[in-house]
Amino acid sequence: MIRPMTKYSFVIFHEDVPEFLKKLQDLGVMDITRSSKPASAASKQLFSDISRYNASLKSLNQIKKEYAVALSEKKAEVEAFDAETAVQKCEALIRQRRELKAQIAELNASYKEALPWGEFSEDTIEKIKSLSLTPHFISLQKKKFDEKLKELYPLQIISETQDKVYFVILTEPDQTIKGKFKESQAPQRCASEIESEIKQLKEQYKSTTDELISLTAATDSISEKIKALSAEADLFLAKEGSTKKAEQTLDVFTGFAPTECTETITSALENDSLYYIKEEAKLEDNPPISLKNNRFTRMFAILTDMYGRPAYNEFDPTPYISVFFLLFFAMCMGDAGYGVLLIIIALLLRKSKGTKEYAPLVMTLGIATVVVGFLLHTFFGIDISQASWVPEGAKKFMITGKIAGYDSQMVLALAIGVLHICIAMVVKAVYATKKNGFANSLGTWGWTLLIVGGVITGAIALAGVIDQSLTKTIIIVIGIVSALGIFLLNDLHRNPLKNIGSGLWETYNTVTGLLGDVLSYIRLYALGLAGGMLGAAFNQLGGMVLGDSTGFSAMWIFFIIIVVFGHVLNLAMCCLGAFVHPLRLNFLEFFKNSGYEGSGKTYKPLTNK
Repeated sequence: MIRPMTKYSFVIFHEDVPEFLKKLQDLGVMDITRSSKPASAASKQLFSDISRYNASLKSLNQIKKEYAVALSEKKAEVEAFDAETAVQKCEALIRQRRELKAQIAELNASYKEALPWGEFSEDTIEKIKSLSLTPHFISLQKKKFDEKLKELYPLQIISETQDKVYFVILTEPDQTIKGKFKESQAPQRCASEIESEIKQLKEQYKSTTDELISLTAATDSISEKIKALSAEADLFLAKEGSTKKAEQTLDVFTGFAPTECTETITSALENDSLYYIKEEAKLEDNPPISLKNNRFTRMFAILTDMYGRPAYNEFDPTPYISVFFLLFFAMCMGDAGYGVLLIIIALLLRKSKGTKEYAPLVMTLGIATVVVGFLLHTFFGIDISQASWVPEGAKKFMITGKIAGYDSQMVLALAIGVLHICIAMVVKAVYATKKNGFANSLGTWGWTLLIVGGVITGAIALAGVIDQSLTKTIIIVIGIVSALGIFLLNDLHRNPLKNIGSGLWETYNTVTGLLGDVLSYIRLYALGLAGGMLGAAFNQLGGMVLGDSTGFSAMWIFFIIIVVFGHVLNLAMCCLGAFVHPLRLNFLEFFKNSGYEGSGKTYKPLTNK
């Protein structure tokens, strides 16, 4: 759920602001409304320094990555620099390296142009002109070159490539060349001279790179400096986000905190000589969004943040994502054996400090995969519904056989998709009523009644609870009532004819969209089936290698290698598909049909962390 927020408007003497903001930072619950641009020279300098340090750190980390071998070789000769010195050196070297790279690229292009003309240079051309001769540099396709040109003019072929001839014709100053020739630009420098300069620049580039490699020893000190500057910047942003009043002697600024923290904030500020107003935050205040979830749904909040937090008047989709993502993931995995492996991976993650926070989520996904994999009767690619070692009582819970001629697992996937979309439509109708009122949400309720009511009526009829005539009557009533909301009452403040036109357009979009949305859920069946079949294929390959061996033999080693490698590869592929596709079903199908936008901003309190 979305935590209710309280808005605070503070009025503080300007000289008391730093101490006050430090107190808020210690409390760690107040999100200060920040300005989009720093309002003082000091904060501008601060942000400039953070930007410089980040850019240098990024460059040095890239150097580490590119020259890993060189780093290990130069480990003994690197020296540590303080952060500011290292950044200054890094900026100068990066700038020099960039300039050298540009010069080398430019010279390479010049070298490529000069290479076919050999040792011709500007000095050589001037010597020729001093003899009252004019050189013409020409390149032609080989098939267009005519040997008769040698008889007409003093002509020297300089070089030939696979498809071109490069030659020079000498004429008197006023003499023209017969024929359509496009002269090439005369070379300014000879190729050997350019090549020599390129070599020198490459040596300088290498020397610059070596210096940058030495500077990588300072990445830790730069990182620490960035952390310190960021904490200082947080205070500056909070301070500069205020509005100056009373001839620059008072600061007025706004902050937001969860309503449940009101008592803590009030008790902490009661001894301060400041004036502040607290009031319930409204949508127009654009308060930051803090989500409050239980231990189970909290694990899936990261998925909500991947899409975007809800606006203050929206609903928190995390509870819905938590249930359906878990179910969809398990169905896409579809193998109880892989669920066991995920549980083992989760136990290993708990022992690692950097990945410990993800262990509960992986454990939960693993347990769900074991349960659903058992229901889908697959264990490491083995169909356990046919296995003799599985108790007959347990097999009764497995989903097997066909429904109306279709695989029961495929029908289940589509049924779950219909349920998912129905819940989305109900959620959309409920929250549309909360935001706009019931009278202004009749169109939404019309679609919800038509789709959800139709699905429920159909399900009850298929179960044999009501007879065919009653079912028909209920469907007709639902259709009439829904049509009123969809075509006539979708906007009470609009012309009825416009409402009908709008309803027809929405009908076309909804009908075509819903069909595609429901069919999207077949992927839950297809991915689980594909993973199970691939696992079975690796088992079969291993069995073919093992053959009829009864005792221990070398074939057992190859059998184990094939089966273990195959299932590890299949597990990785299944995990990738089981993450991406359930996420898609929630982000597209559910969010579209529930009207969720996710345009809220994340609650980021001023803290010392």
